Amino acid sequence: MTPANLEKLWQAYVESKNPALKEKLILYYAPLVKYVAGRLLIHVGQHVELDDLVGYGIFGLLDAIEKFDNAKGAKFETYASLRIRGTIIDHIRKMDWVPRTLRQKNKQMEKVAYELEDILGRPPTDEELAEKLNLTAEETRELIKKSSVLSLVSLDDFMEQSYEVSVAPLIANRMDSPEEIAERKEAKKLLAEAISELSEKEKLIVTLYYFEDLTLREISSIMKVSESRVSQVHTRAISRLQGKLGRYKNLLFA
Repeated sequence: MTPANLEKLWQAYVESKNPALKEKLILYYAPLVKYVAGRLLIHVGQHVELDDLVGYGIFGLLDAIEKFDNAKGAKFETYASLRIRGTIIDHIRKMDWVPRTLRQKNKQMEKVAYELEDILGRPPTDEELAEKLNLTAEETRELIKKSSVLSLVSLDDFMEQSYEVSVAPLIANRMDSPEEIAERKEAKKLLAEAISELSEKEKLIVTLYYFEDLTLREISSIMKVSESRVSQVHTRAISRLQGKLGRYKNLLFA
């Protein structure tokens, strides 16, 4: 569909609210739902199927089409991406496989991991981490998987991760004080240093996901490893980055 035809379709729908025109908009923007869902799959791929995320995201697309106001000057894709992502996360929040005690366990695991890394001079293995936590290796791997979910459903972490392309224009329009600009510059410097200390696999996954905007499936194909393994390494990398950034992690994406 050409931009001109799309604009005409939008205009006709806004004026008539015709269900048939709405269906055409849904079909046109359906790939956007799949893309957003595919991006989020890296956090929850070991618990939820892509088709489920796409199903949740469709509700966000419907809501976006209903509420979008073209007069405000925002691109629909930007607005819809936020709605789709928010709707998917809302559904994930309601799932009962995120125990209330997970945050506390995750903090303990992060603390132990940092302590071991200082002692060993490298990231600890699952087995080394498990021994320190008095858990089995399998229990530790399960905790790492669930921690990935926690980082997604936590509102604070969600805002921290909202620096993707779809959100960047909203951030760019904000006026920052000189102090905030200086602090953000320092935070970005620390982020670059923290990324340089990741393992080669962690660096590659962070680069492909956050800078190349690839989905979990695409990263898995490039690295020739399972999607669950990509998700696991991603969780470990983000946990380490957040620990290295300390108080600055909120400044990057606030």
